[in-house]
Amino acid sequence: MTGQGEPPRPPRRPATVRPLPIAVDTMGGDHAPGEIIEGAVDAVRDHGVRVVLVGQAPRIQRELDRHGFAGKIPIVHADEALDMGEGALASWRKPKSSIAIACHLIKQGRASALVSAGSTAGVVATARLRLKGQQGVMRPAIAVALPTTPRPTILLDAGATVDVKPEGLVQFAALGTAYAQILLGVERPSVGLLTIGSEPGKGNKVTKRAHELLSGGSHGIEFAGNVEGHDLLRGAVNVVVTDGFTGNVALKTMEGTIRTAFAEIRTAMTASAPARVGALLQRRRLLELRERLDPDTYGGGVLLGLNGTVVIAHGASHARAIASACELAHRLAAGRIVERIREQVAATRTSRFGRWTHGERDSQDKADRAPRPHERPAEAPKPAEPAPDAPAPAAERNTERAAERTAERTAEHAAPERTEPPAPT
Repeated sequence: MTGQGEPPRPPRRPATVRPLPIAVDTMGGDHAPGEIIEGAVDAVRDHGVRVVLVGQAPRIQRELDRHGFAGKIPIVHADEALDMGEGALASWRKPKSSIAIACHLIKQGRASALVSAGSTAGVVATARLRLKGQQGVMRPAIAVALPTTPRPTILLDAGATVDVKPEGLVQFAALGTAYAQILLGVERPSVGLLTIGSEPGKGNKVTKRAHELLSGGSHGIEFAGNVEGHDLLRGAVNVVVTDGFTGNVALKTMEGTIRTAFAEIRTAMTASAPARVGALLQRRRLLELRERLDPDTYGGGVLLGLNGTVVIAHGASHARAIASACELAHRLAAGRIVERIREQVAATRTSRFGRWTHGERDSQDKADRAPRPHERPAEAPKPAEPAPDAPAPAAERNTERAAERTAERTAEHAAPERTEPPAPT
């Protein structure tokens, strides 16, 4: 009460907690461990990110000595490493790999996130096996940032779940919303569903049903409708949702297109002396464009939906990309991305989506059957004694009818199914 006594207290501001170190898989990637360790050192020196290096300790120690960081970054030894050509089964064959050890550090509360440039299939499989999915999340998704203006656009899924149900796309929208709130700083990011037309009726059965679920109901998602392939780089929405197969194809198509376009621009600007002069005059603008379109700027994709933050960098990443990935993991851990996803997914888990897990259906049924506090359970009526001349009870009549039907079926089976006509004489 504020009428008397002490004045009302101001709202308490949430305390900013420095996140735990980022576990860096030094053995994953085409240029491991040299470029990976150099990127981690840059993240510590330039961005103040705390890291712990996981991998073969002697090799890590030599690289730290070369950079003058011996004894300044903790090391956790791992006997095994996943090769770039290994798939999902490697998570079972190599239980002591550097990725598995890094996931174990997260489970123990010794690290807040994982950064790896190893095989995407191996990282996803190992992280799903070790960290497990969050309660209520059907499938994880990889979110990537597209180089749009004025701010990046989040695309998911980029390859974690190839086959997905309509309810899964709705959850992807929830994952992307939570991710965009932290990465883009937008309170209610707009979400678009990637399909073959902007009209609600365009697409296959999965996208049509997902459109119905997203467009109706209060689930905390700012759904903006369907988007098409040519909208991906226009920045029409903040989050684009699709299945892992379509998203991976779209992402690699854009990467190839941007790479080809830059090669053609470079050829055109060096073809003649006037062209080189023009390129020199536009050098600053071209460098800004290259910076915005360079994948190393964004650090990599983020595997969302697990009990831990996992940043997957490109397999050919150099030190700059690893440093960006460490900084991204630090921002997500500081923004409590796991808790934000848990809250966002909980808003979508209504009976309208038809998904009940972890005993939710049983608890709801018990709640429906339980009497209300203001209601008293009705007393069971006492059975009345039958009158002397009253007809037989219903149970006896049902027993007699069942016996008659059994006799009829026995007679039917005893008779032949078809009677042949008598042969002509």
